[in-house]
Amino acid sequence: MDVIPAIDLLDGRCVRLYQGDYQQSQVYSENPVEIARKWAQLGATRLHLVDLDGAKQGKPVNLATIEAIVRAISIPVQVGGGLRDRLSIAQLLNIGVDRTIVGTVAVENPTLVQELCQEFPKKIAVGIDARNGKVATRGWLETSEVLATELAQQMAQLGVAAIIYTDIHRDGTLSGPNREALRELASNIEIPVIASGGVSSLTDLLGLLSLEPVGVTGAIVGKALYTGDVDLTEALRAVGPGRWQDIPPDLGSSALG
Repeated sequence: MDVIPAIDLLDGRCVRLYQGDYQQSQVYSENPVEIARKWAQLGATRLHLVDLDGAKQGKPVNLATIEAIVRAISIPVQVGGGLRDRLSIAQLLNIGVDRTIVGTVAVENPTLVQELCQEFPKKIAVGIDARNGKVATRGWLETSEVLATELAQQMAQLGVAAIIYTDIHRDGTLSGPNREALRELASNIEIPVIASGGVSSLTDLLGLLSLEPVGVTGAIVGKALYTGDVDLTEALRAVGPGRWQDIPPDLGSSALG
């Protein structure tokens, strides 16, 4: 399972929000490029960027910072936040972003998602951000009546590369991922699902391993990396290739049971 460090960009800085609330943000670094280098040097195989300003404005805002990060590291970078038209996605792919993540447009314009998947194969993922099982849109500021599981099934049929599932009530809280919701969602589609939101410890990551057989292939980790609750090197060793011999018996059995 991939452990994917997250960098959330707000006003050009690396921040974390609490439950998606822009009024409850904490700045962790004034230099996101250095943070990206750090995660890459520690062994991350992919980086997850969210343009929080873009999510509010409906178009990329932190393009210069994103491009600087892409140029500074050699691992793939995926980006979400405010990607609601072809031009925005093309801009990111042209500066070297490996995969773009759409959210609001998946609910409001699924036809566009289908066209994007055809034009940019394997480059379009869908972020499903759920609040009480229903999909939130426009930077988590609005909640639709669309069920997360139904949207995931629809997007899988349109050809998206992956689903990134975030439980908003868990995001930034270090309260653990919503394994039940992840299991339900992943069991109903045949494309990879990446868990996001709430990972607080190595035990949480080991617990997500039980969902690998149903299609949960990775976990995005944000706040826990910045607080030190999760050590990236240790996490990669525990859930990556050859992990089984690295898991302490008591930790592995309790987490996977």
